[in-house]
Amino acid sequence: MSTGHAEPLGGFPMAGDTVAATPARQAYQILHFAFAAAPIIAGIDKFTHLLVNWDQYLAPWIAGLSPISPHALMQIVGIVEIVAGLIVAFKPRIGAWIVFAWLWGIIVNLISYPGYYDIALRDFGLSLAALALARLSLDFESQSRASS
Repeated sequence: MSTGHAEPLGGFPMAGDTVAATPARQAYQILHFAFAAAPIIAGIDKFTHLLVNWDQYLAPWIAGLSPISPHALMQIVGIVEIVAGLIVAFKPRIGAWIVFAWLWGIIVNLISYPGYYDIALRDFGLSLAALALARLSLDFESQSRASS
């Protein structure tokens, strides 16, 4: 009879047993999913513009430095974001640092001209969450590989 505690049978909990990850493990899983999915979705949207016209967020001085059109530059940004999301998905310990650095590049871009300080503040918060994922990955990425 089940006691409400996980009593594994061959490594698997019995039906009806309550199995919950620790709060830290749950936080890691939430951040891992979010920082894999969000960059991939945003990267794809650089090509479709279903969510927003991303070209508006490119600082004019950066657009002026680029030898290609702002739209083409944002498509390259989209490719980088897709790759970053995939790295987070498979190697969160590395990918989280890439996303953290990428977000700081976005922050610098956004605060370099007026109008998007609110988005820069949001991205600052996201960068802290990416940093948290990088730190949590030290404990949980190796556990995920060991249990596979």
